[in-house]
Amino acid sequence: MKICIVSSCGGHLTEVRQLRPVYEVHEHFYVLNDRAILPQDMQGKTFFIRHAERDTRLLVNFFEAFAILSREKPDVILSTGAGPAVPFALVGRLLFRCRVIFIETFTRVEKPSLTGRIMYRLAHRFYYQWEDLRKYFPRGVYGGQLI
Repeated sequence: MKICIVSSCGGHLTEVRQLRPVYEVHEHFYVLNDRAILPQDMQGKTFFIRHAERDTRLLVNFFEAFAILSREKPDVILSTGAGPAVPFALVGRLLFRCRVIFIETFTRVEKPSLTGRIMYRLAHRFYYQWEDLRKYFPRGVYGGQLI
């Protein structure tokens, strides 16, 4: 199995890396929406895409998603958000038959994020980290906190 880990830099990346013991046993690569100093294990297997914040650059992310996914051909896309999760989920699911797993960010305690609300409809598996979100994501799975 090959896993594409899509994330914004900062907290979202910190969260998804909490799952490293689970995904590091599989072939995997990262997609980040900004340049960052990478830990040793991410060097050489990280793609950088444009940072888009609900603007026209988001369209560029769709083309970047297509280029990366067609080259790497992952089986699964895993993300905790934010922005790049949606283009990769749409392109991966519709064009490459990738399974999509999304984990709503730890910082969303009482109300869902915009990315979470969109990904709830796109993801094959949707997890949230706080019980209060159950009312927003009835088909999702409460998984407890990653951090």
